Amino acid sequence: MKTFILATLAFLVLSAGAVSVSAQKATRISFKRGSTTAIVTGTLSSYRSHRVFVIRVRRGQTLTTKNAGNSYITVSVEPPPGSTYEQDMAADCHDRNEVSPTAAGDYLISVTECLKADAWKGSFKLRVKVR
Repeated sequence: MKTFILATLAFLVLSAGAVSVSAQKATRISFKRGSTTAIVTGTLSSYRSHRVFVIRVRRGQTLTTKNAGNSYITVSVEPPPGSTYEQDMAADCHDRNEVSPTAAGDYLISVTECLKADAWKGSFKLRVKVR
């Protein structure tokens, strides 16, 4: 009985460690001095994989995202609390977004494979512009 309890406890500890390792931290987007545009890149390995980026904007700006590569991606933008922005969910891959005017705060930008295109694995490029 003691062995069973120890084995179960060891399994739970290892499982918790595996979950925390697989959780992804958002990558902060920053611009070079004087620039309003950045190209961010990442890799995706399946329909279930995703990359998350975060960008801080001021109130009243325009945030634009656009696919800058050849891979079919879906880009979702989650505004900070207090924003009235709702993403347009048209029948395309959603690889372009424009938030105008922005609320002040951090916007989360998630990139996944487009479910409306053929599956692929590899890298993507996303242009992010704030003006």
